Amino acid sequence: MRLLLNSFILFVGFGLFYGCNEKPKKSESEASMIIVEEMKSPATPASALPHLMSNKDVALLSWVETPNDSLAVMKFSELINGEWQEAQNILSGTDWFVNWADYPMISENNGNLWSHILKKSTTGTYSYDVKMNVKPKGVTGWKTALSLHTDGTPTEHGFISVVPYKNNFFVNWLDGRNTEENEAGERGAMTLRGGVVSVTGQLLKEYELDTKTCDCCQTTSAITDNGPIVVYRDRSDNEIRDISIVRQVKGEWTTPQVLHKDDWQIKGCPVNGPKVDALGNNLVVAWFTGASKKQKVQIAFSSDGGAEFSLPVTVAEGMIMGRVDVLWMDEDYAVVSWMEADDKTALFKTMRVGTDGTTSKSQLITEMADSRKSGFPQMEIIEEILYFAWTEQVGAVTNIRTAKLSIDAFKPN
Repeated sequence: MRLLLNSFILFVGFGLFYGCNEKPKKSESEASMIIVEEMKSPATPASALPHLMSNKDVALLSWVETPNDSLAVMKFSELINGEWQEAQNILSGTDWFVNWADYPMISENNGNLWSHILKKSTTGTYSYDVKMNVKPKGVTGWKTALSLHTDGTPTEHGFISVVPYKNNFFVNWLDGRNTEENEAGERGAMTLRGGVVSVTGQLLKEYELDTKTCDCCQTTSAITDNGPIVVYRDRSDNEIRDISIVRQVKGEWTTPQVLHKDDWQIKGCPVNGPKVDALGNNLVVAWFTGASKKQKVQIAFSSDGGAEFSLPVTVAEGMIMGRVDVLWMDEDYAVVSWMEADDKTALFKTMRVGTDGTTSKSQLITEMADSRKSGFPQMEIIEEILYFAWTEQVGAVTNIRTAKLSIDAFKPN
């Protein structure tokens, strides 16, 4: 697959994009060339499922390597002075549930590390548990295979999001405990649950946040000045699968609230979750929708911790695959990424969007394989540099690639 990196000047000239209810106020005239610098990836061939995270001055990349058909190894690398360091092992196993859309994650809080994998609980295809791994500050090795949930049902548990929270971690997940068939042959719905986990892996608090959600779309979370929030794809009795938010305010969780009524009615899960980022009580959310048979990526802002959101701006539409990410650049601008189809390939793109609805031209980061194995590209901002990680597929072989780009390329003139 052709890689558009390593001091290669990218020329991009894409058309105008349209907002949900109106055109963006303007698409600024900016220089149409940027330089994306390829980085030396810490991963080896047969690697996939990248996850990028940053917290203050720490940035980590985790991924999974599959050296053979039965073994999976979770590894991670730390970013130091703008370069990925030698890979370190977290753990390996032969009984993991390895899925292109439900990828393991790593997080950090004050030197304490947290990660997770999905472990099969029975021989059934879709019965697996979330298993946590922790490495408290100052401890040499990882403590592995810790249970996040204790329901013991042979059902699906996954689609984690995790963020540092005070001296602990806030973790949320999709929980299938109610989907186990009862004596009457009935099954309940997938639920959204969350909890506070200590740095030693103890579940300190647990909450049921929504009693019926989409089954397999990624969740996303952040910490506002009010407390944790979770954004996810909901599911109504009429199969409307729009994006909802739950918020913790004064220690209590709000009822689920639809972020914007796209009215996307779809019988199956689209496997395309939202992404959120917080800056104080300012929130930005990006998501994919196929409502009205129009595929597009939308972005909306909130200045009150998610109680209310602006009307969404459409940043891309057409042959859109979704798989979004979003980050605050500063209090006025966010950068959003997504994938879209182009003949037999996929394009990994980014764009700057202002809280006032202004947008920059889209920027092409790389071409990718148009397949599930390409997974979900990752994006993080560390010290004014935008870092990317994604899965490159050539034939049957996958490999993690990484790159970086100064956010000055997205700043308005």
